[in-house]
Amino acid sequence: MKSCVSLLFLMVFCITSPAQTKKDLEKKKSQIQKEISVTNKLLDETKKNKKLSLNQLVTLNQKISMREELITTINSEISYTNVLIGSTSNSILKLQEEIKKLKAEYAKMIYYASKNQNSYDRLMFIFSSSDFNQAFRRMKYFQQYSDYRKKQAIMIQLKQGELKDKLTDLAVKRSEQQNLLQNKEKEKQHLTTEKSEKEVVLAGLQSKEKQLKEDLRKKQDDANKLQAAIQRIIEEEIRKAREAAIAAEKAREKARKEKEKKNASNTKNSTASKEVTAPVKENRITENGYSLTPEAQKLSENFEANRSRLPWPVAEGVITSSFGEHEHPILKGVKVKNNGIDIATKQGAQVRCVFEGEVSGVVSIPGAGKAVIIRHGEYLSVYSNMSDTFVQKGDKIKTKQFIGAALTDDENKTEVHFEIWKGSLTQNPASWIYRSN
Repeated sequence: MKSCVSLLFLMVFCITSPAQTKKDLEKKKSQIQKEISVTNKLLDETKKNKKLSLNQLVTLNQKISMREELITTINSEISYTNVLIGSTSNSILKLQEEIKKLKAEYAKMIYYASKNQNSYDRLMFIFSSSDFNQAFRRMKYFQQYSDYRKKQAIMIQLKQGELKDKLTDLAVKRSEQQNLLQNKEKEKQHLTTEKSEKEVVLAGLQSKEKQLKEDLRKKQDDANKLQAAIQRIIEEEIRKAREAAIAAEKAREKARKEKEKKNASNTKNSTASKEVTAPVKENRITENGYSLTPEAQKLSENFEANRSRLPWPVAEGVITSSFGEHEHPILKGVKVKNNGIDIATKQGAQVRCVFEGEVSGVVSIPGAGKAVIIRHGEYLSVYSNMSDTFVQKGDKIKTKQFIGAALTDDENKTEVHFEIWKGSLTQNPASWIYRSN
């Protein structure tokens, strides 16, 4: 009954956690620990300012969220290990029962053999056979019985060896379980400390509501300036694309008329050869009126195919502000809208392109650094809050090519703003970049 319950629990665990193998859980835990380590470094840089800042609170919130996710992952590891321990324990009980049964059978054979070990009695049993075939069968019986005894002895040794391995495996799993429990308690202590630190920072910032509102207004103004710059670039590209499409259509119409005129002059000659022209691939017009060349269409498809696999715009960092509209961490009732994501990174970090493309524009936003906009067919990737840029409009860019340096503000905060657009619609960049940066 106990074995059936454990097996049922194992099946339920596997169904509810399809990808939660030991290797997956260890990989996830390692990734979260790496992110926490990066966050600690960013907090240390922020604390150098000696003043409480919103960035410090946001980074602490991220760290607490990561710590809670880490504890959840450790709990999953503990549950998984408990299931394995139960399964191994059941296997050990089963092996012990098999060995007990084998030994009992072997003891009976030894007892029987000791009672019939007289060679003379065996010979008499064989010679008393009624014919040769019966004598042969009796000889085979003694031989097979002897072989069976040897096989039983070997089987007992094999089962005992298997039992020894299972007992060793069980000891290892119990040791892993103990380490996980200790690790969980340590992480819970860290979480308690971090929550206390957050309360101190939160209390300090709540007295600076006026300054926070001013900072929020400035950040929103900077975001509006960036959006306006992106919109201008999109509209300019659409205008140029339309003009190019009209010019191409006029050129095709002129060529068609010239061809008709030439064909008309050759109608008298019935044997005149007919020209064969290759089909021309036409540009595709997007919903917002942008004209995509066949090459741009292919680039667009490749970009789309790499959803959730794009590299991060910085080599090391954590997301401190998510996409879309959400509550301000301090100001109650105040909504914050983000067209992309904000990524905190280390001072001096360089910003890199997430996919091959062409620079559509380099924008300077007073008080908010510089921004680079790169086109990938129908898609745009936007990188802002940079102190310097290494590219200019029209440059062809490769994946992971450095395009600028991240800006560090007066609070020692180094943060890169990253957006992805499809045509004139914003996308959630977090769903495009790979979890591990």
